[in-house]
Amino acid sequence: VQLQASGGGLVQAGGSLRLSCAVSGTIYSINTMGWYRQAPGKQRELVAAITSGGDTNHADSVKGRFTISRDNAKNTMYLQMNSLKPEDTAVYYCNADLVSWSVVGIEWGHGTLVTVSS
Repeated sequence: VQLQASGGGLVQAGGSLRLSCAVSGTIYSINTMGWYRQAPGKQRELVAAITSGGDTNHADSVKGRFTISRDNAKNTMYLQMNSLKPEDTAVYYCNADLVSWSVVGIEWGHGTLVTVSS
């Protein structure tokens, strides 16, 4: 099982980016998926989460600017980030609570760096 996050990059304040997290391997089910971020010198924090049924939860700091979504047929989750601010600069990680032939529980992907310049 592998989670691959992509879509990070350098963007100016006010710009947009779309992150993707693709889950590969022999997957039986994926329950809640989530995006987290960790800025330099800070603890990792939840950005947004989405259940298999599509219920979502967004951190207050990103509400109205970020939108989490998923495509269950593709085992892929997205994070649309609009109106980016310099304080959004961080490494963004995805995770998934899943059941596969080898794993039952939460798996993490490697991070993708988002840098927002002022």
